[in-house]
Amino acid sequence: MPPETKVAPAGTAENIQLAADTLQTGGMVAYPTDTVYGVAAHGFQPEAIAKLYEAKERPRTKAIALLIADADDVQRIAQRVPESATKLAARFWPGALTLIVPRTEELPLVLTAGSDTVAVRMPDHPVARRVIAAAGAPLATTSANLSGGPDPITAGDVLHDLDGRIELILDGGACTGGVPSTILDLTTDPPVIRRAGPIDRETLAEALGQPVMPGHSGA
Repeated sequence: MPPETKVAPAGTAENIQLAADTLQTGGMVAYPTDTVYGVAAHGFQPEAIAKLYEAKERPRTKAIALLIADADDVQRIAQRVPESATKLAARFWPGALTLIVPRTEELPLVLTAGSDTVAVRMPDHPVARRVIAAAGAPLATTSANLSGGPDPITAGDVLHDLDGRIELILDGGACTGGVPSTILDLTTDPPVIRRAGPIDRETLAEALGQPVMPGHSGA
């Protein structure tokens, strides 16, 4: 039976806890980030992540990123943290940069579409980080829309696409970024941009002190 979608103000401790409880029990929650609204499931629950794919009608061949509340949390999901990731995180996190790193074996294969890498980001939005911290785990998060649809920047956008498909939407007003994050693959040498976004290739190359290659934007 499809869930009844509740819309609640994002700014209360009660609703942050409601979001955490929903995620811990296998439900899905949409919340604002610094880029666009994201919809999340618990990052270590394979069945919840599978439901997230279904709710979005997202192909299982497309991996889902993990959002974290603290930069140190990358240690929980990366088999090893490249020096380049540490350098970029110090400069751009929290912010609109997603890094692809080698994944730990503990992560569900459904999250990573069977690959040996995982995408991770620390969002620059207090609601997003409060929800992640309250849930006590990285959250598998992707844009809160039907796959291939317009990027959602308001709770109304989310409700339009996902009403009856997810349990909860936290309404935090319009997202100020409006553009999905840049995705940079650090498992290749040189690093490759897998999705263009707010942080451009030249800025990343300058921060790393090495070339960064353009890539396909189908991430």
